[in-house]
Amino acid sequence: MRKPNSMKGLEELGRVRLSENFFFRDFLFSEIAAVYGMANVPDDPDLAIEAGRRLCEELLEPLQATFGRLHVRSGYRAAEVNAFGNAQRLNCATNAASSADHIWDLRDADGCMGATACVVVPWLIDNVSEEGDWRKLAWWIHDHLPYASLCFFPKLWAFNIQWHERPVRRITSYAQPRGLLTKAGLENHEGDHSEWYQGFPNVAIASGVRNAGGRAC
Repeated sequence: MRKPNSMKGLEELGRVRLSENFFFRDFLFSEIAAVYGMANVPDDPDLAIEAGRRLCEELLEPLQATFGRLHVRSGYRAAEVNAFGNAQRLNCATNAASSADHIWDLRDADGCMGATACVVVPWLIDNVSEEGDWRKLAWWIHDHLPYASLCFFPKLWAFNIQWHERPVRRITSYAQPRGLLTKAGLENHEGDHSEWYQGFPNVAIASGVRNAGGRAC
């Protein structure tokens, strides 16, 4: 697919079905692009679509099948939009750091593909209430899904969830308690963490979800 340069082209991209319940249009909105009059469209739609499909099929679909409808706060970010957001200090990392992350259509420095979305799980808001409860969902995801990285935020317990060909499986948070929850090599990284999320639903796999797996990039 060519880079959209017209309304019709953007409509066509938005209609691309990434998984059973998600379409590309679900991830195109950007407050930065909307406020500053920028086009949030990929330079390489085919790469963005493939990375987005893996994110949706392997991570978002199982989350939604288990906890109910997800609220997508942000998803795809064009390189131009991200660079502007970084320069203006609008909570965007550099393009190098955001490649294979929020910038779905750029591979990272190792040539790996990846994609990130920021989502809210309404079920979590309705069923937990204490400071630090984001860790319950973090450990649930850690034990059940092939995420690459998670980063939680204070408002609505929103979090970035990343799919990547070479997952590091690292969890951090700006919500209290702030900082690193786990990463490979820490004692708490392996094993079962079910004591954290007692009462949570069992994982449900949506139809059409492909088997998880990565590769050496």
